[in-house]
Amino acid sequence: MVELAGPAPGPGILDIAPYVGGDAKLEGVERPIRLASNESALGPSPKAIAAYRALAGDIHRYPDGSADELRRALGERYSLDPAQIVCGAGSDELIGLLLRAYAGPDTEVLYSRHGFLMYPIGAMSVGATPVAVPESDLTADVDAILARVTPKTRIVFIANPNNPTGTYLSVSEMARLHEGLPSNVLLAIDAAYAEFVNRNDYEPGAKLVDQAENVVMLRTFSKIFALAGLRLGWGYFPPAVADVLNRVRGPFNVSAAALAAGVAALEDTEALAKARAHNDRWQPWLNDRMAALGLHPTPSVANFVLPCFPDDGRHNADAAFRFLQVKGILTRKMGGYGLPDRIRITVGTGDENEKVAAALAEFMAS
Repeated sequence: MVELAGPAPGPGILDIAPYVGGDAKLEGVERPIRLASNESALGPSPKAIAAYRALAGDIHRYPDGSADELRRALGERYSLDPAQIVCGAGSDELIGLLLRAYAGPDTEVLYSRHGFLMYPIGAMSVGATPVAVPESDLTADVDAILARVTPKTRIVFIANPNNPTGTYLSVSEMARLHEGLPSNVLLAIDAAYAEFVNRNDYEPGAKLVDQAENVVMLRTFSKIFALAGLRLGWGYFPPAVADVLNRVRGPFNVSAAALAAGVAALEDTEALAKARAHNDRWQPWLNDRMAALGLHPTPSVANFVLPCFPDDGRHNADAAFRFLQVKGILTRKMGGYGLPDRIRITVGTGDENEKVAAALAEFMAS
């Protein structure tokens, strides 16, 4: 009898390259400038912090498994039917639930070439084949996506705006993409950065959800609402899809503290307005500084910039990343996204933005 070495994971699991987040610590620097993870520059709403703290004495109680209060608040804020909202431990969980429910072995999941890495990772975790579709000018290409749809295609993920490029598809392009998809293919619109977008031709996806049975919209509290540490996301789904996700999600998948902080964050419109105004001011400022240095940033509409560095040993992206580390500044390498000539820089506080711009000016002049 052959003795087995131990439990074997499912097919393809060991082929997954684990997701690696942006650096949060820097050896020898007590408080580095953290511009690697697209976190909020201003931090969470004071009301959200108070709501979180108020739960300290009740952490022995299970949370509301249906997230009723938060779903009602979301419905009121965004004029959506709360019955079609499902909450999750970050939008990452909702991505995973969609893949568990609608993809699997011998199916394909499409995403744009420089899209969020959790799409291919999640697809492989359920035995599906991820298909990276080439982009045009670092923007999702509708025609290229439609050309790669096959009978095996089950889900098309579009981050809109996209991370890490910051580019987006207009309302008309998103509608054209949906119209070209078979009715059995789910279009998953990941609008994690929707609140930062200030464009007349942008819509995060709710209208398409209301018009079709095969479109979903994913959102998060991790970005403009600054609750990344609590892991809180939500999605708006056709009734049939919402029903499916409520069948496969965990019964208490969102913590009580996260639910309470989410409700309070939605109520604090002043904090939201400040966060949006801050990004409206500093994101173009940082983008302009990168352009003035000849670093050709993409036209980002989110809370980060993506400068492109020259292909030489002294001033390439790796050298810039290391130089900024020496200055106590953490940014994000983009090699894992197929963009080795770029680093992604989150919009920070005014002082942080000025420091990273000055550091890069010094770097490029060296």
